[in-house]
Amino acid sequence: MKKAFLFLSLMFVLLFGFFCTFKPVLAQGPYLGLEYGADTGLSTKDIRFTTARIINTVLGLLGMVSVVIIIYAGFKWMTAGGNEENATSARKILFSAVIGLVIILSAYSIARYVNTSLYKATTGYDYESMIIE
Repeated sequence: MKKAFLFLSLMFVLLFGFFCTFKPVLAQGPYLGLEYGADTGLSTKDIRFTTARIINTVLGLLGMVSVVIIIYAGFKWMTAGGNEENATSARKILFSAVIGLVIILSAYSIARYVNTSLYKATTGYDYESMIIE
């Protein structure tokens, strides 16, 4: 009985201390409780902007890789020297790289549309007017 009482009192003290140390986070308004992030040392920028920036950065890097592959294929085609195998290989690489670039650009436009639509639907504000660099 004494052990159970000791255990329950210890649990009460721990849980009381645990629940009394947190600030309430109320997700109201367009900023979703961002002012509480400053207390924890986190960024005060909106998570939607952060994810949009990550997606745009990844798609931008993929676009650069695709352009480098297109340049490589063009160089390979120009230096084929009449060799039909090298020219055919270069055309295949070029065709694949252009298809990849089209896919990347369409993914960028879809991601941009989804981000702006979600932001406007959740906040009622225009996405471009809220971007702060």
